[in-house]
Amino acid sequence: MLGKGWQIYKDTRKKHDLVFNVYVMRPIAAQLVALLAPTGVTPNQVTLINLFMFIVAGALLVALPTASGGIIAIAVLEASYCLDCVDGMLARHKKIASKEGHLFDFFTDELKALLLAALLGVRLWRTGGLGLDAQSWPAGSPYFLLAGIAGAVVLASAVSLTNFVRRPELSGRETTVEAHYETVVEKKSTSLVGRVAQLVTTFLRFLNHYPSHIWLFALANRLDVFFWIYVAINLLYLARGWLGIILRFGRS
Repeated sequence: MLGKGWQIYKDTRKKHDLVFNVYVMRPIAAQLVALLAPTGVTPNQVTLINLFMFIVAGALLVALPTASGGIIAIAVLEASYCLDCVDGMLARHKKIASKEGHLFDFFTDELKALLLAALLGVRLWRTGGLGLDAQSWPAGSPYFLLAGIAGAVVLASAVSLTNFVRRPELSGRETTVEAHYETVVEKKSTSLVGRVAQLVTTFLRFLNHYPSHIWLFALANRLDVFFWIYVAINLLYLARGWLGIILRFGRS
């Protein structure tokens, strides 16, 4: 089974992937794909299961406000993310990837990102933590509820922006079914400037990809710090996106 899983891992790797996925999640997910492939379980069913698990993780974040409770909640969240890797890998392995499945997976990812910001705000309202002014806000502070609402608005706006700029009418590119089967390794730049740019881009993608590092904040019992970083990164993305929209549509 391990050998089959390793072959599935090599055959279903994505063209542009994160280090955390390449070396942690996808090797584990490949073994689950090897178990699921002979069954009638579909990729879309796996997507639904991982969404349900994420909702459970979010509920645990609020219901278990202790440090150990945060670790338990994030452990469930990471298990959910592992299944989020499984669905696409299973589709590529069985040669049944589709635009509909890709859009459904992206929709659930959007929902999870929004829920994470909102539920972390509620958790911090229960636990207290580091505030936006670098001072400690006590448990029960309404500022964390307001921050949770603001964070949810930022995430919802970022999701809406992503959906808008990815429209083929604007991008000029239609996502093909064949794109979901691409397994080519990303080419590395040979110039120093190109390498530095790739490193910066990789780091920013890492920061925005919460499954890669949220577990570190949970272990350190600093989910408050993670919350502000997560919202700030998406706010920067939103500002950059709107700058592009203003430059494109604001011209006379």
